[in-house]
Amino acid sequence: MVKPGIQSGGARALEGLLSEVRACRLCAAELPLGPRPVLRARVTARVLIVGQAPGTRAHETGIPWNDPSGDRLRQWLDLDREQFYDESRVAIIPMGLCYPGRDAKGGDLPPRPECAPLWHAKLRALLPNIRLTLLVGQYAQRYYLGTRRGRSVTDTVRAWREYLPEYIPLPHPSFRNLTWLKRNPWFEAEVVPELRERVKKPI
Repeated sequence: MVKPGIQSGGARALEGLLSEVRACRLCAAELPLGPRPVLRARVTARVLIVGQAPGTRAHETGIPWNDPSGDRLRQWLDLDREQFYDESRVAIIPMGLCYPGRDAKGGDLPPRPECAPLWHAKLRALLPNIRLTLLVGQYAQRYYLGTRRGRSVTDTVRAWREYLPEYIPLPHPSFRNLTWLKRNPWFEAEVVPELRERVKKPI
């Protein structure tokens, strides 16, 4: 059992680090909308969601997953918005903390490569109660699983049991992946029920 003094000290340290992260301007010259790191965490959080990078709506509002992709992710998790955004239970730290801009095809650029090496280990060290980390998309899976990941997101997600109990890899819930979901019905039949059960347990 964590002593209250230790817990409160950790909370102060995390708040200090979050303030430092939110003030980061390392990639300012590369960001079309300017820097606005979007993340949420408290020391008591037991589930961590690691996604790609904020979209334009997240950048505008400062609220991660504040778009249709977030709606689909919440549906997979069987969490309403209040539960999902309760940062005392759910931490949200994307691979890239700021909106990276768009590519020539109109999609979002990959997350900036500087963020995760600079901030993730420091943040994880101050989140001692995390019991389950959801790796949403290829960038999170590549960073956290390394050589353990499959040759593709499909291979990695299909092998989800191999990464338990620490991680569950997920496809990105973007509308661009609706075809993937139709082609891989095993995901919603097998992974989603287990995902919901495991998310609810830590929370």
